Amino acid sequence: MAEFKTDIEIARAAKKKPIQEIGAKIGIPYEHLLPYGHDKAKISAEFIKSVKGNKDGKLILVTAIN
Repeated sequence: MAEFKTDIEIARAAKKKPIQEIGAKIGIPYEHLLPYGHDKAKISAEFIKSVKGNKDGKLILVTAIN
């Protein structure tokens, strides 16, 4: 029978990238990111207003409990 990894094993094995790298990859300039640690950030209201007329994208919500 196949053995499955637990949630914590999967999370610990993940290779997280710096939030600035991810922002740059999707077109959010560094100056519009307010980092909270190395792997999460808030996006400036100014940037959100600047893309208001763009085609709608996809929203991915991620939650966690520790």
